[in-house]
Amino acid sequence: MNRTLTESLSLDTYRLLGRSGLRVSPLALGTMTFGEEWGAGEEESRRIFDAYVDQGGNFIDTAGYYAGGLSEDLTGKFAEAKRDRLVLSTKYSLTRSVGDPNAAGNSRRNMMQTVETSLRRLRTDRIDLLFLHVWDDTTPADEIMRAFDDLVTQGKVLYLGLSDTPAWQMARLQTMAELRGWTQFAALQAEYNLVERTAERDLIPAAKSLGIGVMPWSPLASGLLSGKYTARSSGEGRDAGGRAAMLTAAGKLDARTLAIAEAVQAVADDVGATPAQAAIAWTLANPTVVSPLLGARTMRQYEDNVAALGISLDLHHLERLEAASFTPKGFPHDFLASDFIRHGLTAGTRVRPRAS
Repeated sequence: MNRTLTESLSLDTYRLLGRSGLRVSPLALGTMTFGEEWGAGEEESRRIFDAYVDQGGNFIDTAGYYAGGLSEDLTGKFAEAKRDRLVLSTKYSLTRSVGDPNAAGNSRRNMMQTVETSLRRLRTDRIDLLFLHVWDDTTPADEIMRAFDDLVTQGKVLYLGLSDTPAWQMARLQTMAELRGWTQFAALQAEYNLVERTAERDLIPAAKSLGIGVMPWSPLASGLLSGKYTARSSGEGRDAGGRAAMLTAAGKLDARTLAIAEAVQAVADDVGATPAQAAIAWTLANPTVVSPLLGARTMRQYEDNVAALGISLDLHHLERLEAASFTPKGFPHDFLASDFIRHGLTAGTRVRPRAS
């Protein structure tokens, strides 16, 4: 993965989302934590929202599934007075009503009903960016894409995105839309961080080729890269706490994760940052990444995370993090990159790759 050296940014240093004209902040405010059921209460959520927008942030991400709809309700309430300057994204797929099979999945019916509910909760007449939240592997591709395009034609949705979907399905859907003249995808949400780098195998290269901007979720690996967990605080240490012990028992706090966390801490110390800031800055060094999602539960977490925009990582910092988090690409990628195959494909000559 070719990376660019990170530069000092700000929330009002806007970027284009994929192959579209939509301009968004380099960090998106994820509101999954809005609502006491899943995170922050209304007052703290409002403080986080206002701080983000006051600093020039314009990219707000939610979903009807979050906190049973409360996240959308609060987002709509907070955004109402500033609606025209904000980019609101939401999602459909996960259940709206337990026990109703048609209130879940990727179908046209669920898409249309979810959008109508989201419009009411968000107090708006259009959704700037609508994501398919999770691939259900049952709904026909043309049903999904035609329904998406109908919503765009109606003016209820402006741009489209995919989340948690296999790379080959993303490529299939994007190609179908291009050939049939339907609206194409501008964004992809996928788990991507120093612990979970498998998106580099197919999802991120496919997004780059298809003109789709990447929005990593969980850039801190569910808090594993926040600086809370090291060999001393894990199950290997004397002071293993409750959450650390649970993560260890679940296999998430293993030797590899601890080594990555230690490398993040070392790089953070070297650049005068917190581990969370260094981990987020690493995702921003990927040129296909447009806007990682921040999911702060407290104002303190938000302030720490957003400061990652001011962190610059040099080449040796990136190399150290790459080495600690090395993830094999697997077949066919490692096979195609082998010296033997490269020699056979180039007849032993040097062939410069096409500029991307």
